[in-house]
Amino acid sequence: MKRIITAIVAMAIVAGLVAPNAALASNTFYGITAHVSMNNIKVTDPHTNQTLSFEILPKFDQIFSADGKTTYQMKDIKPGRYVGIIYDQKALGVRHADKIYLMTNANERIRTE
Repeated sequence: MKRIITAIVAMAIVAGLVAPNAALASNTFYGITAHVSMNNIKVTDPHTNQTLSFEILPKFDQIFSADGKTTYQMKDIKPGRYVGIIYDQKALGVRHADKIYLMTNANERIRTE
C-alpha cells in the first residue's frame, strides 16, 4: 500500500512538471481606462469593446511610460487615458496588474528593449 501511495505522489509531481505552464504566463491588454480606484482598474479595448478589470495590490508602483524610461504615480492614471497592462492570474486566479504603461496613442505598443 505504501508503494502505491508513493507511486501516485511521484506521478502527480511528474505531471505537474511536465504540464504546460500557460497559467503562469503574463499577458498584455491595451485599452482606454474606464475606471480607476485604489485597488482596481477597469480598461476597455476600443477595437473589441472587451472590458477587463484588474486588481491593484497595495503600494503598487509599477507605472511607466511606453518606453519604460519614465515612472509615474497612480494619480497620473485618469479615466480616458490609453494604457497597456501586463497582468497575470497567479494569485488565486484573480487578474491583477503587474505593470501599467501609460501610452500616448492606440497604435503605440510596449517596448521590450
